[in-house]
Formats: sequence, structure tokens, C-alpha cells
Amino acid sequence: MKSIAPKERNRRKPNLYRLLAVGFALIILTGAILLTLPVSSAEGISTPFEDALLTATSATCITGLIVYDTATHWSLFGQAVILCMIQVGGLGFMTLGSALVLLLKRNGTVSDRKQIAEALNTSDYQTATQTMKHVLAGTAAFEGAGAIILSARFIPDFGFAGGVWRGVFTSISAFCNAGFDLFGTIQPFSSVTAYSDDLVVNLTLSGLIILGGLGFLVWEDLYTNHSWKKLSLFSKTVLIVSGSLILLGTVLIFTLEYTNPETLGELSLRNKLLASFFQSVAPRTAGFNSIDLAATTESTQVLIIILMFIGASSGSTGGGVKVTTVAVLGAAMKSVLRGEKDATLFKKRISADTVNRALTLLFFPLILVLAGSVAINVAEPDVSFMEAMFECTSAFATVGLSMSVTPTLSLFSKIIDILLMYLGRVGMLTVSYALLTDRRKRRNTLRYPEGDILIG
Repeated sequence: MKSIAPKERNRRKPNLYRLLAVGFALIILTGAILLTLPVSSAEGISTPFEDALLTATSATCITGLIVYDTATHWSLFGQAVILCMIQVGGLGFMTLGSALVLLLKRNGTVSDRKQIAEALNTSDYQTATQTMKHVLAGTAAFEGAGAIILSARFIPDFGFAGGVWRGVFTSISAFCNAGFDLFGTIQPFSSVTAYSDDLVVNLTLSGLIILGGLGFLVWEDLYTNHSWKKLSLFSKTVLIVSGSLILLGTVLIFTLEYTNPETLGELSLRNKLLASFFQSVAPRTAGFNSIDLAATTESTQVLIIILMFIGASSGSTGGGVKVTTVAVLGAAMKSVLRGEKDATLFKKRISADTVNRALTLLFFPLILVLAGSVAINVAEPDVSFMEAMFECTSAFATVGLSMSVTPTLSLFSKIIDILLMYLGRVGMLTVSYALLTDRRKRRNTLRYPEGDILIG
């Protein structure tokens, strides 16, 4: 029997990152086909494939950009398909795949164990198994609690069946940072603007968005280590930066929109604070809005673009370039300004390789977003550059907020949205794992002579 050389065996081993990309693509394609069926629309007619594809991509990539109002265009079957794609996209294809392997094979093969550990970004199979169980249990607990609270609030408005369905749908959508909603029966594309002054709805959704945006790794760290001193550098950074961004965003939105009669101007002080807080949380990266974003000032729109671009935490249901990337670059900037040799966070030195990777993870999305914005601005005469930038940032960061532009886009611009959403959820995730995982780093043995170049 012919033996297989080690190199040949390595080539035949399934590529985890290719599996991730292909898996998401297949889920999107399957969802798009289901959404084109007449049974998926409320009127019983077939939905154009490009619109179904954009919706399926938006749901699977947990974005929230939509061509049709979810509540009025899609039937109960169509809404259920969208919700399933949101849940799969939120938990992650590899997490669910790993759970399936455990369920079907129990302990699995050595290769299965290694793949599962890598998929969950843990060092060994036992830790990965424990982490996955906590992820699934935590997800069920958080989404279940949110569904109960929201259902109780929506039943008086929509009846028992309508209230429960909206409670379940909205809870999963919020926790997965998707931004899809079923409130279009009040007013199409209105998101949660009808509940801008509702304390229960706003705080429940905000809590679910924050929990989903912190990420599974932070959950596990908090569950294992109950002391701040014992938390990992990653968890400390995520918690501090996320909290700071929410607070800063709340203050700035409150200040910038305080007198705007079309947003916060007509609200009471309590409701202004509530709406400002919610609109600071939602861009990271949920896609709900309690005020009309198209009516906000340009300064607020720029602020929301920045919040969307930063996004949530690595290993979370959110997108963006991630808070830790921004934290590392901030630490590097501080070290340069102070004339220090090393970038540090919480008295821990950050390696030069990590700083370089963070720069890559910042500029690659920036170039894509700018290119997409220019393309849409040129292709759509009625779309301003600010609206195009808002749209593309929202797509790539998998947020879903829009200035009412998405339904008006041409096929060319919809394709840009689809590609940006896919790259934002799958491409950058794959690239990030490839760049930040030392085990997969190819060490270059060739080094050129050092040269000097003027900068600044």
C-alpha cells in the first residue's frame, strides 16, 4: 500500500479558514434561494434573487441592511428563515459545526479535536469543549431572558402570538447584533423609533447588544475569574474600551442632538439621555435605531460612522475592526508621543508584531470602505458621499444602520453591499485569525539589509 508523505497529508488536511468562508457562503446561498420562494413573501410572490441574496447575506453576516421591510414584506416562513440565518451567523458557523461534531461523534477523532480547539481559539480540546458549552448555554440564557421580557412588553401592543414572536425575534436579533426588527407594521423601516421613550425596551435591547458585543472569550474569562486582577489583558481591554466608547458616544450624541427638533429636541431630559445611550450602544454593532438617523447632524453621522467602524470585540457577535485593534494602536501612539520604546496596556508590553498586525487590520477595512463609498457615490446620483460612507461602513462593520439608502440602490451598489458584508463578517474574521495566530505564522528566513527612510 502506498504511503502518504507528511507534506501530502498536510495538504489534504481541511483548511479551517477555507471551511469557514465556504460554510458561510453556502448558508447565504441556501437562505437566498429559500427567500426567493413565493411562500417566503407575505403576498405569495417570488422575490428577485438579488434582493433575496442581499437579505440573506445581511442576516447571515448579522448586519441588518434590508431592501424590504422585514415585518411587511416577508411571511412568517420568510421571517423564520431570516431568524435562523441570524442565529447561525451570530453563533458562528464553526461554533455550530464544532457542536455538531461533539453531538454526533462524542469525543471525535484527534483531527476533529484539534479543529474544534482552533475554531474556538483555545489551546486544547478540553478547554474548547467547556467554552463551547458555556457559549451555547449563555446564548440560550441571555436570548431566553430577553425574549421573556420583550414578549411581556409587546403582547399588549400586538396580541399574544404577535407579541411573543416579536419578543423572540427581537431578542435573538439584538443579542446577535443583527438589527432586524418586526415593527414595520407600525411604520415601515422604523426600527424601534416607536419605543424611543420606553425604558424596558431600550435597556433590554442595550443589554443584549452589549452582552453579544463583548464576546464569548470575555464571558468565559469573567465566568472563570471573578477578580479584576485575574482577568486576561484581552478581557480588561475589551471591558474598558467598550465602556469608554459607550459613555463617550452617549455624551457626544446628547450634546450634538440636544436642540435638533427632528431627533432629541422635542424629548424630555430623561428620554434624551435614554435615546442618546441607546444610539451610542447600537452602532457597536446592532443596527437598531430609536431616532431618525437621516435627520441627525453631520457631526453625529460622522461619530456614528466612527463607532460602527470600531465595532465590538473579537470573538463576539459584532463586527468592525474590533476594540482591541484600536486599543493596541492607541497604546502604540502613546508610546511614540512619549518617546517610549514599547507600547503597553495595563503594564503589559505589546509586541511590535501585534502593533503591525493591528495597523493592517485598520487600513485594509479603511481602504475597502473608502473604495466602496466612492463607487456607490459615483453609481448613485441621488446618494451623497456621506450617505455612501455611512452605508459602506455599516455594511463592512456588519452594523445595519442606514440613512434610508439601501432600498434605493441599483444592482451594482447592492453587489458592493453584499461583498462588504461578506468580507466584514467572514473575510476579515478569517484574515484576523490567520494574522493573529502564531501557530499559522510563516517565519520568513530571508532578511534584507536595514534602510533609513524619512517619515512625518
